[in-house]
This record gives sequence, structure tokens and C-alpha cells, in this order.
Amino acid sequence: MSKAKGSRVERELLHMLWHSGFATLRSAGSGLSSYPNPDLIASNGKKCLAIECKSIKSNVKYLTKEDRKQLLDFSKIFKAEPWFGIRFNNEKWYFIKPEHLNKGKNKNYSISLDSIKKRGVTFKQLIK
Repeated sequence: MSKAKGSRVERELLHMLWHSGFATLRSAGSGLSSYPNPDLIASNGKKCLAIECKSIKSNVKYLTKEDRKQLLDFSKIFKAEPWFGIRFNNEKWYFIKPEHLNKGKNKNYSISLDSIKKRGVTFKQLIK
């Protein structure tokens, strides 16, 4: 994903969350820090979300074990729900918990469009 496209989809989700009553912060340059920090942190006072955003043209998104570990580490300290938000081309947003990713032989992870439709949640389900 290009930086511009990554920033665009992060901002798109940020606006969706704000319009749904969640105060939301975007961490520009997340992944560049030596500390774990997700792309978005959002809370409505009842629910706190740590979201790592991904955008993909193909039907499978691959994630490293480090991507997963950093999201889990941050979420544990912050007491936030950890989520990967994935925007497949020409699809709406889908969200999946780190524990529902498929683990590959190389210890990295993946999620397909078909799998996330079955095991993930939509935006409306996420914000309930």
C-alpha cells in the first residue's frame, strides 16, 4: 500500500468513527516508531479501540508476526480492544481480532476477503 493510499484510508476510517460518536486519534507514521502504536485509537467513553489499518488490492492481506505483536502489546497497556481494519478494493471496511488471523508456516499471518467476511465484523458491528 502506498503511503498516500494508506493515509487516505486511515483518514476515511477516522471520519467514520468521529461521525459515529468516537473521539479518534490518528498516529501519523505508525510503524516507524520503536514503540508499538496503532494507526488509530478511538473511544466513545464505553469502548476503546486500537486499530491497525490496512488497504489491499488483492484478495489476501499478509501481516507479520511483528504487526500482530505490536498491536497486542499496545492494546494490553492501553486497555483497548485490538483490531485490524482492512479495506479490500471496492469493498467496505472489515475488522478482525488478531487471534482470528490465519497463521502461516513462516509464523506470519494472513486474512482473505472470504475469511474476513465470515470471521470478521463490519463497521456497524465494530462500533456497537
